[in-house]
Amino acid sequence: PEGGDGYRGLVLQGGGASPVNYAMEMVNRNKRSVAIDLKHPQGRAALLRLLADADVFLTNLLPSALDRLGLGAEALRAVNRRLSYARGHGYGVRGDAADTPAYDSTACWARGAIEETIAPQGLPEPLPQRGAVGDRYAATQLAFGIAGALYRRERTGEGSVVDVSLLATALWMIGSDVLAAIQGAYRQSPPLGQPRTTLPNPLTANYRCADGRWLTICCLQPDRYWEDLCGILDHPGLAADPRFADTPARAANSAALVRILEDAFAARPLDAWRAPLDAARIPWGPFQRVDELLADPQVLANGYLGTVSPEGGEPFTLPAGAVQFDERPAALHPAPGLGEHTDEVLLSLGYTMDEVLQLKIDGAVL
Repeated sequence: PEGGDGYRGLVLQGGGASPVNYAMEMVNRNKRSVAIDLKHPQGRAALLRLLADADVFLTNLLPSALDRLGLGAEALRAVNRRLSYARGHGYGVRGDAADTPAYDSTACWARGAIEETIAPQGLPEPLPQRGAVGDRYAATQLAFGIAGALYRRERTGEGSVVDVSLLATALWMIGSDVLAAIQGAYRQSPPLGQPRTTLPNPLTANYRCADGRWLTICCLQPDRYWEDLCGILDHPGLAADPRFADTPARAANSAALVRILEDAFAARPLDAWRAPLDAARIPWGPFQRVDELLADPQVLANGYLGTVSPEGGEPFTLPAGAVQFDERPAALHPAPGLGEHTDEVLLSLGYTMDEVLQLKIDGAVL
């Protein structure tokens, strides 16, 4: 238990002098912390006691580490057959890389080809990953799997072993590109700055505005939106132009239409496009900066950012999470200090306070 999870030692991403470990708080708010030395026999006994009526055991330790600790799936489910045993790992539980250490930058971003689907051709080096992108997506998959396992247990009385790897998560994230590759049709994004002369659907593309900002329109049913889009562009007669009469015609004359749309969107700044695009019900979005996202009216209206108010400390803001129940965002409480709830949890398992103190003296718990 010395030092606790490695996340507790992370430096604040992006710098800053805040005393709040935002990375730790974001993924550990609303939890309790019990610090146990799993290599100590009394620590292991305490863990098994905790697992006796637990719903889920969740781990990201390597299989070799779990085996050394005697914490494999069969060992723990021998203690509790209703236990759902969930593993997050890099490359899956079979194959030569099953016991290989991994981070999302190695197993998801690089080996899982996420970067290759995002980077345009011609860059001098691969794009670096932003923080924990694959980790959080994989965690969502794992939570979905755990929910399914708990539902199955309620139907059958049996727990399940749930596995999610960063590599499998990558295949799901870029599923459209994987399907293209299966069919031999995958193409990397073209080089930056290349003239866009072959867009099959110019109504699904990015366009630069007069102030240098960008927006994207996404009319996957272009015929449905064509006249409405023409109505907000300063280009009389465009809707009646036979070159663009329907989807096949627009695809055949893509280069000409892209130039027209580029000129049209470049005639006004981004903010001038917001009201007309919304009024015409065109599916579109601005390319926002992260600091703008914090003030996005929809983010604020739906409570996607929440406030944590630690006892005796200054309140701070965290993402509240994407899932809401009964139209209410999650209530946020601070992440626990290391071993903050050891006494509380062990006492709830039937230990006496004298026994808890002895475990601490022996170094089995913190």
